[in-house]
Amino acid sequence: MSELKEFLLPDIGADAADVTEILVSVGDTIAEDQDILTIEGDKASMDVPSSVAGVVKEIKVNIGDSVSEGTLVLMVEVAGSAPAEAPAAAPAEAAPVAAPAATGTALKEFLLPDIGADAADVTEIMVAVGDTITEDQDVLTLEGDKASMDVPSSVAGVVKEIKVNVGDSVSEGTLVFVVEVEGAAAPASAPAEAPKAAPAVEAPKAAAAAQPAPAQVSIAGSIKASPSVRRIAREFNLDLAVIPATGPKGRTTKEDVQTYVKSQLLLAKSGGGSGLAVAASPKVDFAKFGEVEVKELSRIQKISGPALHRNWVTIPHVTQFDEVDITDLEAFRKEQNAIAAKQDLGLKISPLVFMMKAVAKALQQYPNFNSSLSEDGNSLVLKKYFNIGIAVDTPNGLVVPVVKDVLNKGIYDICREIGEISKKARAGKLTAKDMQGGSMTISSLGGIGGTQFTPIVNAPEVAILGVSKSAMKPVWNGKEFEPRLVVPLALSYDHRVIDGADGARFITAVNKHLSDLRTLIL
Repeated sequence: MSELKEFLLPDIGADAADVTEILVSVGDTIAEDQDILTIEGDKASMDVPSSVAGVVKEIKVNIGDSVSEGTLVLMVEVAGSAPAEAPAAAPAEAAPVAAPAATGTALKEFLLPDIGADAADVTEIMVAVGDTITEDQDVLTLEGDKASMDVPSSVAGVVKEIKVNVGDSVSEGTLVFVVEVEGAAAPASAPAEAPKAAPAVEAPKAAAAAQPAPAQVSIAGSIKASPSVRRIAREFNLDLAVIPATGPKGRTTKEDVQTYVKSQLLLAKSGGGSGLAVAASPKVDFAKFGEVEVKELSRIQKISGPALHRNWVTIPHVTQFDEVDITDLEAFRKEQNAIAAKQDLGLKISPLVFMMKAVAKALQQYPNFNSSLSEDGNSLVLKKYFNIGIAVDTPNGLVVPVVKDVLNKGIYDICREIGEISKKARAGKLTAKDMQGGSMTISSLGGIGGTQFTPIVNAPEVAILGVSKSAMKPVWNGKEFEPRLVVPLALSYDHRVIDGADGARFITAVNKHLSDLRTLIL
């Protein structure tokens, strides 16, 4: 027998927070501890897991709603379950009160207060040695499995030492700063006072053991930013998805937002913004013409769409086409696959591996292709590494993981790595680190079909190679036509960095390496 059960919001460690994302829909079957909601307060952003399992019958909140402990979130149909209230997390413990102050100055330790989790990673340090900080000033950003939060200081004074680094794992009681304070108790050698209770957000009790559901995995530049950065973005009506992130683990920092705003102001001041303006899309009621179905864009599409639009509008694309004879390459590939099968190596070499090696070799020959424009557009950043991104088609959309150091790796090593990252991509388990640091991207549609296409440059890279389906064609050898296996190539590049002559030289070099594999070892 089934019955309806209410899921009430547990203790979130704050008076109220805003709903920023609803991760389930009516009709979905949810499991206990599955993340169903993302909320964001003044100091933290967190995923909220469900304490009940069953089928979602009603969703009682909307994106943008302000919610607090006890808010009715979902009505869930539960099989064979007696009514019970959703468990609430235990209230945060208050930290000890500071000791009475005395005159003079002294060094005081700022210890991390209760953060509502066993541990979290330091993702941003907002102050430097010598800075004067005030009480309740945000000094640190932490990120755990379920929440991102800004940590305020419980002391005011001058920062003398910083005891943590970005990437460190910290927990309650970790020594963060040594601060010189006015009117502090003396002597300095006395035990440091316990920190004042900080408004850190406590994750719901069920969150401690919960593992992120597959839909929550950070994919293809999934936006990571502290609550304060998100708040700034909302105030200025900015889309964080289009702002290049330079922080650790792909985080968008306050400096990234400031830099983006400055660049847009400069663009508008120079008159460049008006040339990029496009007319608003027409509002059409399609249902009046016949039956329609509304399908929500996937998370990857929502993230990548604005970036693709930016790249297409802001980069002057030129596409160079060519065809390469891969008859000998295919014969060699099949021969090596047969040997690998006999030796039971557990791998199969694809044509893409040779494409990657050829592109890496061409990047070594033509360094401008292995570059990115500086932020101000006045110089080139020439890369000394050869990392190739490969576009992977997944059920949720296109993602671009990066294979590192392709130039110096063997065919078998690259083949194994492609297999591993392709599995991660299709399982939705890629991280931001897996998709950063590319020199150039290859988008191969050879396994699907088509004769040619024009790929969009994957900024901040300056070129991308599109590969279409190979076909047998008659090729004149000087005496007669003979059947040869030919694959079409399409090289799109940023014309601000690369001119047509270099574009032709690069694709010719790729052609040469693929048609005669011996040139790869020269």
